[in-house]
Amino acid sequence: MRIKTVLAVQSLICFIVSFAMIPCVFVSVQDGTHDRAAFLLSISAGVILSFLMILPMFMAGEKFSDSIKKIGIREGIGVTGFTWIFASSIGALPYYFASVVNSYVDAFFETMSGFTTTGATVLEEIQTAPRGILLWRSLTHWMGGMGIIVLSLAVLPFLGLRGIELYKAEVPGVNAEKVTPRLQQTAKRLWLLYIFLTFSETALLMLGGMNFFDAFNHSCATIATGGFSTKNDSIAYFQSPYIEWVIIIFMFLSGVNFSLYFLLFAKNFTEFYKDEEFKLYAKIIIICSIAITIKLYFSGFGFMFREALFHVISIMTTTGFVSQDYNAWPEFAKFIFVLLMFTGASGGSTGGGFKISRIIILGRKLRTEFTKLLHPRAVIVPRLNERPLNDNTMNATIAFFILFMLLVGVGTLITTACDVDILTALTGVLTCLSNVGPGLNFLGPVDNFSALPALVKWLFALLMLAGRLELFAVALLVYPGTYKK
Repeated sequence: MRIKTVLAVQSLICFIVSFAMIPCVFVSVQDGTHDRAAFLLSISAGVILSFLMILPMFMAGEKFSDSIKKIGIREGIGVTGFTWIFASSIGALPYYFASVVNSYVDAFFETMSGFTTTGATVLEEIQTAPRGILLWRSLTHWMGGMGIIVLSLAVLPFLGLRGIELYKAEVPGVNAEKVTPRLQQTAKRLWLLYIFLTFSETALLMLGGMNFFDAFNHSCATIATGGFSTKNDSIAYFQSPYIEWVIIIFMFLSGVNFSLYFLLFAKNFTEFYKDEEFKLYAKIIIICSIAITIKLYFSGFGFMFREALFHVISIMTTTGFVSQDYNAWPEFAKFIFVLLMFTGASGGSTGGGFKISRIIILGRKLRTEFTKLLHPRAVIVPRLNERPLNDNTMNATIAFFILFMLLVGVGTLITTACDVDILTALTGVLTCLSNVGPGLNFLGPVDNFSALPALVKWLFALLMLAGRLELFAVALLVYPGTYKK
């Protein structure tokens, strides 16, 4: 791995992250709150760090354009993984300097939760935090949802030459698909769609009575499938069926593979509705919502289809918004939520989890093995969306499943060793690895992560990063072969 190249690219990306705090400064100045100094210090620290990271390349007499041409798969992994770590380290500074958290561990946890769109929080009194801090929480969601790297590819043209290595390392899903021949054009179109969805939801939420600040913050969290709210009670605070329906629709849209929207723009409606991942995604939401509604009704909760649908979509898309305390719901409903935490949304969406496409591939593999047992001489070619699935894709999916379950097991073991009960530990690990947000028991929808031991917070922050970068990118960061020739 060419470390100087990795640091040079990271310096520019960290520079972008630092200057993304500027809108928060304006809000702080407008409100006259103390956090404006925290943001100015954080921006300064970020700029200095960016300069220090690019300094080795200049000292070696290398040109930046020549260094970019050297980006390969190792450099792509390094830039992607370390960028998110450095970005979270810089992004944690406003929380720490403004004293809205008790320690830097909490600040880093909150920022990593934001950038990875997990939505797990350590803030106990969200509504008392300065608006600048609340805006920064939402902006970390918004930048992390589409991807810091994809943002950089859109605004830094010279990364487009070898940027495909960065794009593949960051974009979630089985395959990182380019929707246009030119990578930079792909990044721009994805971000234009992202911006359009964000401001469309903002306008609709304002029609429901939200002020612009709350509407914009909740839109950032929805489209990024993050879940940070400006209210302690999340969406339950507003007590508005209209607002819940708007958020339900946009959570659903954000859980769809974004490349499918380009089929709609091209008026290719047939291919959109034939997509197997989309169809299974919609079916799971409908079936689980109906099942939970029926269980709630016969358990004495009354008819609660909207509430069931809201939480099924919120958890499956890994958004994490809540409108009810589902910790009080029947165990049947909570078990479905645990399964949905694992399942996640579509590949190529802003959602986390295992991904629907991988579940389909595992199903195809299982069916293929059954058929081979019954017909040993049969030649079977499993397909997804009428395209043959090669052995590399299927083996990678199986390896991803094994690594996912291994991290759940090891993470739960370490968490319980820190005297956390098994249900809290298991759902905490799963919700962080799948980037969902709330878990069950003491990490339920009306609770937060502030009481966890510091070691567990560091562990959960690492799991958030692993989940957002599809496990392998983070695993390769600690694999010795990554740094060898």
